[in-house]
Amino acid sequence: MTDTTKRSHGLPARPAAAGWLAKAVLWLALCLPFCTLAETPGWWRRNNLRVVQTNLPDFIAAEIDPDDFVADLQDMAANTLIINVGGIMAFYPTKLEYHYRNRHAADNLIGDIVKKCHERAIKVIVRVDFSRLHKQVFDKHPDWCYRSADDERMVNDDIYVVSINAPYVQEKAFEIIEEIMDMYPIDGIFLNMPGYQTSNAYTGEYFGIDHNPFERERFAQFSGGLDLPKKEDRQDPVFLRYLEYKQAVLDRWAERLHQVVKGKNPQIAICTYTDKFVDIIRHESQRNASIPYWPYTASDNVANTLGTYPGHIVSNASIQQISFRSRFNAVEPEEVRIRLYENIANGSGLDVSMMGQIAGNADARNFDVMREVYRFHRDHERYYGRYTSEAKVAVLSPSLWVHGDMAEEYRGLQLMLKEAHIPFDIIGHYTLHRQPDRLKQYKAIVVPSIAGFNPADLAVLASAARSGTSLIATNRAFINHPDFLEQFFGAVPVEGEYDGTGNYLWVDTQDGFAGLPKQTMLSWQYNLGRYKFPTAKTLFPILSKGRPGPPENVGGHEDTGYTAAAMKATGKSTHVLLPGHIGKLYFQTGYEQYKLLWLALLEKAYPQAGEVIKTNAPAKVELIWKAFHWNDEAVNEQRQPDGHILHLINLSGYNGNTYFAPYPIHNTELDVLLEQKPAKVYTLKGNTELPFSWKNHRLTFSLPRLEDYEAVVVVPEVGQ
Repeated sequence: MTDTTKRSHGLPARPAAAGWLAKAVLWLALCLPFCTLAETPGWWRRNNLRVVQTNLPDFIAAEIDPDDFVADLQDMAANTLIINVGGIMAFYPTKLEYHYRNRHAADNLIGDIVKKCHERAIKVIVRVDFSRLHKQVFDKHPDWCYRSADDERMVNDDIYVVSINAPYVQEKAFEIIEEIMDMYPIDGIFLNMPGYQTSNAYTGEYFGIDHNPFERERFAQFSGGLDLPKKEDRQDPVFLRYLEYKQAVLDRWAERLHQVVKGKNPQIAICTYTDKFVDIIRHESQRNASIPYWPYTASDNVANTLGTYPGHIVSNASIQQISFRSRFNAVEPEEVRIRLYENIANGSGLDVSMMGQIAGNADARNFDVMREVYRFHRDHERYYGRYTSEAKVAVLSPSLWVHGDMAEEYRGLQLMLKEAHIPFDIIGHYTLHRQPDRLKQYKAIVVPSIAGFNPADLAVLASAARSGTSLIATNRAFINHPDFLEQFFGAVPVEGEYDGTGNYLWVDTQDGFAGLPKQTMLSWQYNLGRYKFPTAKTLFPILSKGRPGPPENVGGHEDTGYTAAAMKATGKSTHVLLPGHIGKLYFQTGYEQYKLLWLALLEKAYPQAGEVIKTNAPAKVELIWKAFHWNDEAVNEQRQPDGHILHLINLSGYNGNTYFAPYPIHNTELDVLLEQKPAKVYTLKGNTELPFSWKNHRLTFSLPRLEDYEAVVVVPEVGQ
């Protein structure tokens, strides 16, 4: 099979044993859009989105009055609409025979909505979904759809999952997009559910890797004749090659979409869940599937996305539905309120995705909250959307969408920082090589159980570690890089996975550690890796499991010869490793001694971590401290920031599985490290100027009352 044949399928030609130069060229080609898209002007760059997404079931289209529909958006203070228009179902009079038409949608429905939105300065982003097609299309073109290795289809009633390399996605999807752009003066395209599917998202049933003949042929061309793997197994080199192939297919499709859309109109925004060839990265705050819920989901999503892809705009959607089986029930209003305030506090706009339209909605409990927050943002949008972080701590994220044990470790470490009011950024560990200079900003980088790094990212992290940035790592962090572990942590893994349930840590006063007050032993659960630390200072001897009972027989906890943490000084840095699941432990149990222990280790790595913000605010008040530029039409972000803003979000109504209204908090004292002398300190919600003092580069003031949210603006003296 020739290289020409490979290129004709839109994939990079790659010999079976590509050299480093070929890999570098491929990597540069894939990363180039990341470097250039940030410079593309567009209406979305203002980053002041107030999005309402109306996910319309087919029958609701018959109930929509365009005048009322748009008036409701305007009343909500929305400035952007996302509405389903095509893909699975056309909500407009399509002329394409393979584009199934919604029989309930009037011919002029979409046209009238677009026209009336534009009359009210509301942008319209059309939602398209090419992950599925209707049975009427399937009956004519069954070869366009997914087939498992056992020749099964993935079906939801009369809607069939497609095969990505079949003609529907590779050809017809672009014809649909061009038809929509030719018919309507849209402002953006939102691509829903992109990518390969191995499970039915709406039922949870697993089907496996797509074995459609188009897929088999294209993978063989990419891989030099390999057959598709039968199962997802990261120990299988063929499956690893398949992962490379999938990413190449998706990148090429995204590039073609970019060419089609921007070729017609560069001012049409492309929005989806990935970063390449995209203007707006979308994320989602969804209802947790298990308890405890994660109340910082919006802060996590926005900070993670912006920290990982700083050249992009992120729009984090508050998903109203409780689950796919409960689409017409919305989450609690207080949860939505927290999500929306966390969005704008971290640098996103506002974004809510709902079932149906606003009028006559089956669950309208959140609409008053939406109106309140959307109108507040409309009235104060000059203060939002153009932030710079001055945090000295960074947390590395495993991915944009984190699940399972990894999510609990990652979230538990964030939770400790949030409750201690320590400002931090989040950066995807797989993009460190793109922003090496940025790492110089941080005094400490937290690594939550990320076992493996690609060489470029590991090199950047090593450079930062040698240059004065301390690393504090947990659980299985760097386990795939024994040389790195030994060099920076003085650690030699003996047994990376060991069930620590029943073990204790000795946490009394030790060399360099003050101990936990009135406590000498701390119990453990989950992993507690066994390491030797021949060149590091060790802490917390691990005691054996002993005898759990009956009470008369309890005891026998003896020193095992292993320790649970170690510190190693290298130059100006102190690197700390705790090879256990301490983040997951705190996330699951809330036992505060785990937090005290970990924060004490963080202080060893970065002694000033708790000095940036000192406050008497309760742990359930989220503090987000940012430098800002005025969000005007024309802004020079190369100049110094125009001021600072402290967001306070009151989570006191959250009890672990329900969101109640927060309790008012009185007389919150703030003492914040600030280099520039302030001229004025005032609140946005309360519209009140606050008395303050500034001495030795510390700003102190008191907030008399905090309800649900407040933003305290600090403007420097002119000429500083």
